[in-house]
Amino acid sequence: MSRSLLTYLALTVVVWMPIQSLTGKEKQKVPDALNFKMKTLSGKEVSLSKYKGKVVLIVNVASECGLTTQYEQLQRLHETFANKGLAVLGFPCNQFGQQEPGTSKEIDQFCKKNYGVEFDLFEKVEVNGSNACPLFKHLTKTDTHPKGEGKVSWNFEKFLLDRNGKVVGRFDPQVS
Repeated sequence: MSRSLLTYLALTVVVWMPIQSLTGKEKQKVPDALNFKMKTLSGKEVSLSKYKGKVVLIVNVASECGLTTQYEQLQRLHETFANKGLAVLGFPCNQFGQQEPGTSKEIDQFCKKNYGVEFDLFEKVEVNGSNACPLFKHLTKTDTHPKGEGKVSWNFEKFLLDRNGKVVGRFDPQVS
């Protein structure tokens, strides 16, 4: 795993403002990045507000990409930090080299069979362009370190949200 992503995760999960330190008023307000509703691979609509108070790592994923082995690392992050408040969210995307052609059922089976994925996976989305889902439109307009704002460059780009739902990091696809 890249040292910079691991450092951000460690600081965000363990050090930065645990949910217990939030006031009642802050706990009630849902941050912009968590104001979206998305569908899981099974088609169930989920409000991302359910992740309020957790550190959230949002990743656009693909099953036929040269970076697909990052599923293993993402699963390891989930296993290591979920009980400390980390939520890994995978959003399949077929916009880059048509590397996620499968149906929701095929994606789910592939991820479980090949990488033992237990973290939350959502329906396939577009992350760039006029048809980009509202969540990724929001994420890509946020100027964050180290990458900054702008369109998603490839599969496995990562967005890190702190426990308050603020986007605090954005990492290139090659950052494992």
